[in-house]
Amino acid sequence: MSRLEPLLKDLDAAFAEFEESISGLTHQQMLERWFGEWCTYDICSHIIGWHHEMDDALERISRGERPVPEGVNYDDADAQNAKFIETWVQSSGAAVLEELPRSKVLFVEAAKQVPDERFEEGKTAYRILIGTGTEHYREHAAAIREWREKKGS
Repeated sequence: MSRLEPLLKDLDAAFAEFEESISGLTHQQMLERWFGEWCTYDICSHIIGWHHEMDDALERISRGERPVPEGVNYDDADAQNAKFIETWVQSSGAAVLEELPRSKVLFVEAAKQVPDERFEEGKTAYRILIGTGTEHYREHAAAIREWREKKGS
């Protein structure tokens, strides 16, 4: 079994947990600002943005390049997140929800192009897959479930 296979199984399970956390929310609930200044659509837009950003990083790794292009810096996550949300702010909620699983598919496809040894714990590709994917989905799913419990929805 490759190193990537169990990581992708866990990633898929975590993504399903995230999808379950938003399942049944109405459009109005998805627009409610409760996560700081963010609504649930913003959280989805943020995940989409990181998927696209990191599928590019994984593609670069698969070509033997640095994951981050020269001159790009992800240290200011707030600025990146704002950019991702701005990208989708004028889109319909339906468009955001359609893009979410599509962006995950592209993220996974990019990961599958990376040599298996790059998914050893501590390596960059491993950190991208876990940090942008598995842990990220679970972090937001937990926050959404907590918010829903407080609201009683």
